[in-house]
Amino acid sequence: MLKYVSIPGFFNAQLAWSSIPQILSGLPMTIYLTAMAFVLATILGMLLTLAQLSHIKPLHWLARAYISFMRGVPMLVVLFIIYFGFGLDAMPAAILSFTIGAAAFISEVFRSAFMGIDPGQYEAAYSIGLSYRKVMRFIIIPQAFRISIPALGNILLDMFKGTSLAAMITVTEMFMQAKIVAGANQDYMTIYITIAILYWLCCVIITAGQNQLERWLDYDRPKEHLKLL
Repeated sequence: MLKYVSIPGFFNAQLAWSSIPQILSGLPMTIYLTAMAFVLATILGMLLTLAQLSHIKPLHWLARAYISFMRGVPMLVVLFIIYFGFGLDAMPAAILSFTIGAAAFISEVFRSAFMGIDPGQYEAAYSIGLSYRKVMRFIIIPQAFRISIPALGNILLDMFKGTSLAAMITVTEMFMQAKIVAGANQDYMTIYITIAILYWLCCVIITAGQNQLERWLDYDRPKEHLKLL
């Protein structure tokens, strides 16, 4: 059956099918790299957001300068600087690079979410005697996180796909395994098409999880109102 979907000189379906187990052997590494970097980037992004919103001017401008720089530098360049410049091992260098890069984008997501919260909620919280820390912890940050879920989901997808860059510094994630298979069989087109489909399927699963989280957080309510209009 596989021979009927093969295209001579372009796509070898039998090779694609047989290569899937080896390519997927790099999936745990890809998931680990994505999860570690995303969690750390979310924490750093929140800290950067609080720095941006701070009334301490030096702190504000340092955060803005960091975000501007990291958003303007290609991730591959950051990866090479961390790996070759600081002499870290491949995995720590990859985690650190993706963390500091994604944190800049996550910070902007949180900043827009904070700005989208009604200022009256700050005033109401302060009027009942809550401290700044409690206002942020119990009132503002939970709402900001809820608002940020769709944008954070997009960043997570980009990060999952972007981990393929870690193959450039010998991290044995999915794309590195695909390169090994392609080199061994001298059929790069087939393997690259295969890895593209595998990345797409993984992203479909991640998107389904994001959609489920949005439903759990009651994001469907506005849609129901729109259906009534």
